[in-house]
Amino acid sequence: MNPKILIIGACGQIGTELTQKLRKIYGTENVIASDIRKLNTDVVNSGPFEVVNALDFNQIEHLVEVHKITDIYLMAALLSATAEKNPAFAWDLNMNSLFHVLNLAKAKKIQKIFWPSSIAVFGPTTPKENTPQYTVMEPSTVYGISKQAGERWCEYYHNIYGVDVRSIRYPGLISWSTPPGGGTTDYAVDIFYKAIADKKYECFLSSETKMPMMYMDDAIDATINIMKAPAEEIKIHSSYNLAAMSFTPTEIAAEIKKHIPEFEITYNPDFRQKIADSWPASIDDAEARKDWGWNHKFDLESMTKDMIEHLS
Repeated sequence: MNPKILIIGACGQIGTELTQKLRKIYGTENVIASDIRKLNTDVVNSGPFEVVNALDFNQIEHLVEVHKITDIYLMAALLSATAEKNPAFAWDLNMNSLFHVLNLAKAKKIQKIFWPSSIAVFGPTTPKENTPQYTVMEPSTVYGISKQAGERWCEYYHNIYGVDVRSIRYPGLISWSTPPGGGTTDYAVDIFYKAIADKKYECFLSSETKMPMMYMDDAIDATINIMKAPAEEIKIHSSYNLAAMSFTPTEIAAEIKKHIPEFEITYNPDFRQKIADSWPASIDDAEARKDWGWNHKFDLESMTKDMIEHLS
């Protein structure tokens, strides 16, 4: 039996590619994309699409009933840099949308939830190198606070109500198919657009700011694989650490110069530098690799090549 899937936030950076991959696997008619507005995009035009407000429980419940949904992927969120500009709305969106789907699962109206967490749950007091699965978590951003609280609620709903909710802590994600979406790690997406268009880029982080990153193909595979895993393989019900590569702006610029020799980078750190400084430089994801067989495919070199090929 194929699952009937609802993706909330399907037009976002991750949702766009996730929707298309899930439709390939489970059939277009089994994957309902939804977002706050109907844009003229492939996601909207290539299969079933519904307009839904992630903050409206009744709308979500109605879609679940009408489409006989079994699995929800809740991808709607306000990201780190955007959330700092509108803290109250970020908290409202990031938390209440999660409660809505957790409560649908608690009421046995759906079977399974995917909810993304982030490296933003860590803070300045977290060990920066090889950040362990279990460690000090004192996030200093609105986004990080909401994600950490969300992890606790996911585990609570699993322990108390038996809800099958699965989560991974995404590092910075890099994709060619959607433009940057307001995250601190988005410089690593924007740099490719600017390198191809202008041959130069002004980075909003300092040259040696090292952060964990992942190519979108790997992130989509991880998301689908954790949902496919048998329930008994999922040992962590807050959120799994996930890693692929870590690099600095200097290192990604050097890799781009191999393909675009005239490319130049300059540095002008802004308010996002403080956010980046509070996050890990590298992540230990041994638990995900052990429990449900996570393995990444792309490193900095292969990702850079693929990004430039697609964007060119």
